[in-house]
Amino acid sequence: MPSLPAPRRLLRWAALPLLGLLVSACATSPAPSTGAFVQRTLELDGRSHAYRVFVPAAGHRRGEPPVILFLHGSGERGDDGDKPTRVGLGPYLRQHASDFPALVVFPQAAEGTEWSDGAPIALAALEAATREFGGDRARTYLTGISMGGYGTWELALAEPGRFAALVPVCGGMTPPYPGRPTLRVYAVAGAADPYAATAQRLSAIPTWIFHGARDDLVRPEQSRRMYAALQAAGAPDVRYTEFPDANHNSWDPAYATPALWAWLFAQRRNPAN
Repeated sequence: MPSLPAPRRLLRWAALPLLGLLVSACATSPAPSTGAFVQRTLELDGRSHAYRVFVPAAGHRRGEPPVILFLHGSGERGDDGDKPTRVGLGPYLRQHASDFPALVVFPQAAEGTEWSDGAPIALAALEAATREFGGDRARTYLTGISMGGYGTWELALAEPGRFAALVPVCGGMTPPYPGRPTLRVYAVAGAADPYAATAQRLSAIPTWIFHGARDDLVRPEQSRRMYAALQAAGAPDVRYTEFPDANHNSWDPAYATPALWAWLFAQRRNPAN
C-alpha cells in the first residue's frame, strides 16, 4: 500500500498560537463608506502576501460586523491578491455591495500549494482584518469552494473554537482523482474513516454543505458522506443542499441561496467552546 503524502506544513502551523502567526499587516487604503474591496498586505515569515477584504457599507459597521473567511479554489492561487475575489463569493458581493452586512476576508494560497500550506496566511489575514475593522469574533464564519471546501474542513479541524458556522462548497475529504494526491484533509488523513473522524470533532459547529449532483471533479459522494457522518454523530444543525443540474460550479447557486445568509448570520459561537 503506498504511503500517504506528507502532511505538508499542517503539523507545524496547527500548534502555533495565532498571535505568533501575525507579523504585520499593511493598509493601503482607508475603509470605504460604501461596501467595497480594499487591498491589504500581510508580512509573514519574511514574505509579503497580498489579500483583499470586503468592507461593508458604513451603515453595517455600527457595532461589530460579522466576519467571513473565504477560501478560494485551485484556479485562484497566486500572489496578486485579486483572483480570489473573482470566483465564488466575490462576484456575489459585487452584486450586493450596498446591502451585504459582513466583513469578508480573501486570502490567497501560493501557486502549487493547498490550503494545508496556506492556512497560516489565511488565519493571519483573518486576524488582521478582524482587528482593523472591529469584526465580531463570536460571529466569525468559514466557507470555501473546491480546494477551499477541503480547506474549510482543514482549518475548522485545526481551529474548532474559532468559527461559529461552516459552509463548505463542492469540497471533500480525500483526493478527488489520482492526479491530485495532495488535495485531502490532512488532519484526518490517517483515520480509518476520515468522515466519521471529522464529524466527531466538528459536530457541534453548525454546518451547511453544498454540492452539484453532476460534479465530475469532486464527486458529490464526498459531501453526501460528510453529511451522513455529521448526522450519525448527532450534529444538532447540519444541512446539505445538492443542486441537481450543477456540475463543479455549485458556488454560484450556493451563495445565491437567500436562506443561507439568514441562517449564517444567526449563528453565534458558544463562548464555552
